[in-house]
Amino acid sequence: MTTTQNNADGVGPLPTEAGQVSEKEARQVAEAARESAWDRPSFGKELFLGRFRLDLIDPWPRSDPADVARADEFLGAFGAYLGSEVDGAAIERDARIPDEVFHGMARLGAFGMKIDRRYGGLGLSNLHYCRALMLAGSVSPAIGALLSAHQSIGVPQPLKMFGTPEQKDRFLPRLAAGEVSAFLLTEPDVGSDPARLATTAEPTADGAGYRLNGVKLWATNGTVATLLVVMARVPAGEGRRGGITAFVVEGDSEGITVERRNSFVGLRGLENSLTRFHDVFVPRENVIGGEGKGLKIALTTLNTGRLSLPAMCVGAGKWALNVAREWAGDRVQWGRPVGEHEAVAKKLAFIAATTYGMESMLDLSCLLADDDRNDIRIEAALVKLYASEMAWRIADELIQIRGGRGYETADSLEARGERPAAVEQLLRDLRINRIFEGSTEIMHLLIAREAVDAHLSVAGDIIDPDAGLGRKAKAGARAGAFYAKWLPTLAVGRGQAPGAYQEFGPLAGHLRHVERTSRKLARSTFYAMSRWQGKMERKQAFLGRVVDIGAELFAMSAVCVRAYAELAEHPENVELADLFCRQARLRVDELFTGLWSNTDSVDVAAAKRIVAGRYASVEAGVLTPPADLPWVAPWQPGPSTADDVRRRL
Repeated sequence: MTTTQNNADGVGPLPTEAGQVSEKEARQVAEAARESAWDRPSFGKELFLGRFRLDLIDPWPRSDPADVARADEFLGAFGAYLGSEVDGAAIERDARIPDEVFHGMARLGAFGMKIDRRYGGLGLSNLHYCRALMLAGSVSPAIGALLSAHQSIGVPQPLKMFGTPEQKDRFLPRLAAGEVSAFLLTEPDVGSDPARLATTAEPTADGAGYRLNGVKLWATNGTVATLLVVMARVPAGEGRRGGITAFVVEGDSEGITVERRNSFVGLRGLENSLTRFHDVFVPRENVIGGEGKGLKIALTTLNTGRLSLPAMCVGAGKWALNVAREWAGDRVQWGRPVGEHEAVAKKLAFIAATTYGMESMLDLSCLLADDDRNDIRIEAALVKLYASEMAWRIADELIQIRGGRGYETADSLEARGERPAAVEQLLRDLRINRIFEGSTEIMHLLIAREAVDAHLSVAGDIIDPDAGLGRKAKAGARAGAFYAKWLPTLAVGRGQAPGAYQEFGPLAGHLRHVERTSRKLARSTFYAMSRWQGKMERKQAFLGRVVDIGAELFAMSAVCVRAYAELAEHPENVELADLFCRQARLRVDELFTGLWSNTDSVDVAAAKRIVAGRYASVEAGVLTPPADLPWVAPWQPGPSTADDVRRRL
């Protein structure tokens, strides 16, 4: 049986043996890495509690004018460079970003967009950084992924938040000047369950540092990075807390072998590696934040790092809208432009409204993140989840609008003299966003955990099987006091007043709907917790629908406040906001129906029988993949037996 070590400073139990952990231990590790405090306001948290705190986002936040001026200058130069010097089609064909593109972006400062100016970076806000990623992704999604992985989760962001002054002085100027970084957490048998992390960092006898041993999979930028953030397990010992720890590692250190460059269905220019560490020495001054803090650092970094993926999803939506609009007006079938046929018109309306909705959510999340007075962990997670799902639907609808030409490659279109709109590539490139930095399924659970945090903080011990009678009694008293005050607020609210939010004109009705629906969502969540109690965590489909409803409500709030704020400059966007809200309300109605009328339990029972092979006869009649290799390749620690495929820029 696996044993655990309890850490006195609140990090929680950590397995002593990697790869052999119980479900309970895995949950404990994940729970210990959470940010437990809510010391700053969160619009998303309040929304799930049935409190529509419009005052937290209205008036629409504004950027500092000086920051805007500096950012606009860079974005203008960056856009001009991308448009004239970068051949996205060639990157797709060659599956490679040319060296000169790395150097050109370095000269512009693109590798230091999020690094403070005192270290040689541009010091852009989250908002303008995301706009730069939109630009890059519209030319080559592989370049967008390169820059995002380097700055959002690579070395710059963890050091910015948790690094020592010495670490910042040593590493950030190098990265701002153009060196590339990567983040290495995933392993061949470890994805979203970090409790099973097997890479080790053994302290050296002289106390000078650590020896890293292990294999890391799917390291974006891993083949070109010169600085790495590596997550490894430090064994606990006398006077040593141990636990999963973050290290800055020099990419050229002895004992590092880049064994493979991985290939994918999309993002063909991505430099993604399988990397082995064998007795790699890392000095103790390269530990970020202290031993055992690695997962907390990773999750905290992702609070803002997750904004990079929806930025590229929004860019994809804008690109898709342009192609759909021009094609729908130009292509004539049955005597009319295809955009005038209702079947296509509905798709166009969805693409336009959803792109506006995604952009509003992203801009609002960025502006909130740029103000340190806000906690945006739920908002960032919601926009990542929502944009990755909706962008995929947009790309699929765009292919349908384009018909056969949507399925055809850009090179093939151009070869016969037609505009090379790479629609099929868009679909391939976008698919990974539903997996990157937290799959949709994991994001549902992560957001749901934050959404019910207030309940667990007062009543968690009631449903905890390990809690004694004393803890349960105290929890009962806390819960009674909390719910006596909270539940009455869910009965009546401002959204029931006919004149509420009238300053928003034709959008007032949608905001009243959001207020009423947030209370309904909170009531539904409370009822489910009362019904299932400790089994609630296994109701993943239910929790997913709760989160999806919250995402739609957040999006509706964002579009209404944004459209009202930009009324003078873009009065037409009130129409888009209204369109989006009408579509979103239909999706919300369907999700509420699915909360209680579904096939979830039947599906779970069927899945057990499917995995057991009860219906294997259905698979007969086809030739299936060969079974001579494992689904997950095993690995053993030791020196590499493969050639190093590292790319030197």
